[in-house]
Amino acid sequence: MTRLSGLACGRCASPHEANELQTVCRTCGGPLLAQYGLVAPGLPTLAEVRLRPPGEFRFHELMPTLAGAETPSLGEGATPLLPGEGLAADLGLPRLFVKDEAQNPTGSFKARGMAAAAARARELGARTICLPSAGNAGGAAAAYGALHGLEVRVAIPANTPAAIEAECRALGAVVERVPGNIADAGRWIAARAEEHGWFNVATLREPYRIEGKKVMGYELVYDLGRVPDVVLYPTGGGTGLIGMAKACEEMQALGWIGAERPRFVSVQTTGCAPVVRAFEAGAETAAAWADPAETRAYGLRVPGALGDFLMLRTLRETGGNAVAVSEAELAAGSERMARHMGLWPCPEGGACVAAADRLRRSGWLKGDELLVLFNTGSPFKYF
Repeated sequence: MTRLSGLACGRCASPHEANELQTVCRTCGGPLLAQYGLVAPGLPTLAEVRLRPPGEFRFHELMPTLAGAETPSLGEGATPLLPGEGLAADLGLPRLFVKDEAQNPTGSFKARGMAAAAARARELGARTICLPSAGNAGGAAAAYGALHGLEVRVAIPANTPAAIEAECRALGAVVERVPGNIADAGRWIAARAEEHGWFNVATLREPYRIEGKKVMGYELVYDLGRVPDVVLYPTGGGTGLIGMAKACEEMQALGWIGAERPRFVSVQTTGCAPVVRAFEAGAETAAAWADPAETRAYGLRVPGALGDFLMLRTLRETGGNAVAVSEAELAAGSERMARHMGLWPCPEGGACVAAADRLRRSGWLKGDELLVLFNTGSPFKYF
């Protein structure tokens, strides 16, 4: 049975009811975060959870769905944590691991968030969900919409790869190409959601995609028996980064870990790096990036994020960092992972390799640290 107790704004902490469809905070417009009863008796220990079948809803008590372990699934979660020995040697980082999210349904980490968001939306009475997507989120929403019997509407920027549109349509979604970037697609779909009564599951504009993403943080502890020293994560909307930080807070409250945290590193591209710019400036929020450049890493072309302040807080509180890499660097990073490890990553994964290389050469990363680099998806949909 879920221990979901309510929702609270990540900015102003205003409480909100969890048993009805919610978007953003009614007080300040900030993102809503799920809250759980973490001290109630009957919660399993870490050892007990590790004995359960792996997957997204393995620790269903701290997931939002009423269906718990019986929540319909496409097999998301429990992605492998691979020892990147050849890549580790090439980078001079011998304790490097790669979390390969490409092995999720629909080929990316976006399946995690949509597994939770679509299931919870269906439980709360939604019939149509919608979102803007520059890539993998649209396909994941279409897949989980089909699983739960929901109509799905997706707005994609005009330059989105044809494979993404084909995937969305094959899974039953209605797709609209919109001029401009992901922010323009976001405004387009938000207006129509308001007009037609669709439930908008855009990044952090509903509370539960982050709950699916936080499971990545739990899985690192399941597999390693501890939190890693450093996590490099490609950052667009930032739900994965924020979710893993939330997982650490929950695990500490449960007594599974102490106050230790990974040093989180946000990886972006030089052509669209609002979080990196804000981090380097010491700002608490990230101003929108004007005219983001074209990039092969479509998931990183996000000029502004609702959860910017949560990302920046996480980076600073964990002693983390933020790195922007060029198109040439991320392409070289993809090639290094493919040739030295036998894993061809999505461009965002290649960006993380490039960031790790730069941080090792600068001395910020030490050779004895346990480092996890995320490959967030398959490269095959980027053509």
